[in-house]
Amino acid sequence: MNCSLVIRAYNEAAHLPRLLEGIRQQTVRDVEVILVDSGSTDGTVAVAESFGTRIMHIPSAEFTFGRSLNLGAQAATRERVVIASAHVYPVYPDWLETLLRPFEDETVGLTYGKQRGPANAKFSEQQIYHQWYADVSQPRQETAFCNNANSAIRKSLWEQNPYDETLTGLEDLAWAKWAREQGHKIAYVAEAEIIHVHNETPRGVYNRYRREAMALRRIYPEAHFNYYDFLRLTATNILSDLWHAAREGLLWQNIASIFWFRYMQFHGTRMGHRETSLVTPQLRETFYYARERKRKEGKKRDVEPIRYT
Repeated sequence: MNCSLVIRAYNEAAHLPRLLEGIRQQTVRDVEVILVDSGSTDGTVAVAESFGTRIMHIPSAEFTFGRSLNLGAQAATRERVVIASAHVYPVYPDWLETLLRPFEDETVGLTYGKQRGPANAKFSEQQIYHQWYADVSQPRQETAFCNNANSAIRKSLWEQNPYDETLTGLEDLAWAKWAREQGHKIAYVAEAEIIHVHNETPRGVYNRYRREAMALRRIYPEAHFNYYDFLRLTATNILSDLWHAAREGLLWQNIASIFWFRYMQFHGTRMGHRETSLVTPQLRETFYYARERKRKEGKKRDVEPIRYT
């Protein structure tokens, strides 16, 4: 089993070493690592070079998520192309093995894995990871939802349909939607788990959800998010987070971030939409609705986690 692994990066010197060390410890040994750097000034490139990573450059003025991925995928020499953000790292040494296993089914065009936050992640961010990434795998997912922080595609399919370079985000969703329309399956692999480090300011959260909402409207023109949606979803998600935090004994240290995070999430979403129409119930549930979850995680895996220094 082999693969190419494409990493998008901008000033990720603090996080990149852990990802590259985690790649070295994988059970899949034949991994071509390609870093697409968009003008880092903090030593990101030097870190990547110290691990023997192949470096591709894209000027920051020309950066889009789709354009950087297209550059990396074009450089890849393997049929299976794994995509990872520079601020993630794998939990288990069989991350790549489990992520790539669904490709044994020739009808699978895309796989993606579980995401969780580090111990110091914002409580609301952790809730979103639990909402979007279940503990149970889905070999044949019914929606186009996926995430390129932890995913893999077939290069032969990418050659038929490169990533949309004009989108402000959600290039992964647009590509997955195309793949499903062509009859290819999307597999969610819960065992392919990574830790995703987000340390955003309130403004950063607002900008992230605003640009994703702008992209969502492009991908699904029928999507809408009005002021009533903003009020209802902000309130229900804040209440859900407060309840979960209180039940887990984590309320007081997280109460402030719960309020500002959820406000910025849905304020950004509302500002990104700017039109009223319909959205599919499945997509609305995936992106916006809080779900009940148990305090304890699912069954622990028998695989020993990677022990990072």
